[in-house]
This record gives sequence, C-alpha cells and structure tokens, in this order.
Amino acid sequence: MGLDSQTALVSKKALWAGRIVSALPVLFLLMDGVMKLFKPAVVVDATFKVGYAESTIVPLGIALLACTILYVVPQTSVLGAILLTGYLGGAVATHGWAIRCSAMSCFHVPGRAHLVRLYLRDARMRALVPLRQ
Repeated sequence: MGLDSQTALVSKKALWAGRIVSALPVLFLLMDGVMKLFKPAVVVDATFKVGYAESTIVPLGIALLACTILYVVPQTSVLGAILLTGYLGGAVATHGWAIRCSAMSCFHVPGRAHLVRLYLRDARMRALVPLRQ
C-alpha cells in the first residue's frame, strides 16, 4: 500500500491530528537518541544513576534512533510503534516509575502514547484495532 492510498483512507483531520501530536514526542526521542551518541556528562551521569555502565549508552542511542526512524517512515510506522513500545517500556521499568506511581494508568501512558498517535494517522493501525463494530 503506497503513501497516497494510505493517506486516502485516512480523513484529513485524523491524519493532521496524528502528525501534530507525533511531532513533539518524535523530536524528543530523536534528541535523546542523538545525545546518547555524543554522551555529554549529563547523559553519562544519568546512566550511572540508573545502574547502567557507560558502554551501554551508544547502543541504546542507536536502538532508540532506529526505532524512532522506523516509526516516522509511513511504510514501517507500525513496526516502529511496536519497537518503541518495548524500548519505552524498558525505560519506564529501568527508572522504577511504575513502582513509585500509585495508579497503573501512569505506566501505560508514556510507553503507549505513540500507539494512539499512530492510530490517528495510519489506516493500517485502525484496521488492526477497530474501535467500532
């Protein structure tokens, strides 16, 4: 399915809503991945604080950039969303945020929000998970 036929299956409002709510998080993920490649002191310090060795920073940056790029490319966006779910789930677990948070919904929001954004802009995702019967 080409980009033109995919876009034709999505209303213009849903497509633009998905693009708009995706832009800021995608920019953040790209910035985070690039920072991991350059390893400024703040990144190295944060990595030590969560218990990881400095040698893990660059591979994590490469993985994050790869997942984010797959998410941004329309033809691979579903695969990218699945991979980002795993990456962000690991990040949440690493930081222990889910344990400190009293409501389980806190765990699901950051690690799954990209799926909602993808659902808004991609007809293939809506076909996989239809909300209406």
